[in-house]
Amino acid sequence: MRQSKVLAISLPPRLFERGMKTAKSKGMTRSELVRDALRRYEVQEQEWQGMFDYGRRKARAAGIRSEEDVERLIDAARR
Repeated sequence: MRQSKVLAISLPPRLFERGMKTAKSKGMTRSELVRDALRRYEVQEQEWQGMFDYGRRKARAAGIRSEEDVERLIDAARR
């Protein structure tokens, strides 16, 4: 039984051509290129989420609850 799923996607011609050039230059198939891109996207999203979570924790610890608090602190630091 097949262990993978087939995905059909539509791309603008320019993006398709760039993708094919990239795959060819790296010796990859289209499928390998898309799988690699999805893996990288997932990792990048996890890293961004980690940074946002860290920022939220630090903001809470500093008593920052709103954008107005941030602006107030920036204004105070610039004086």
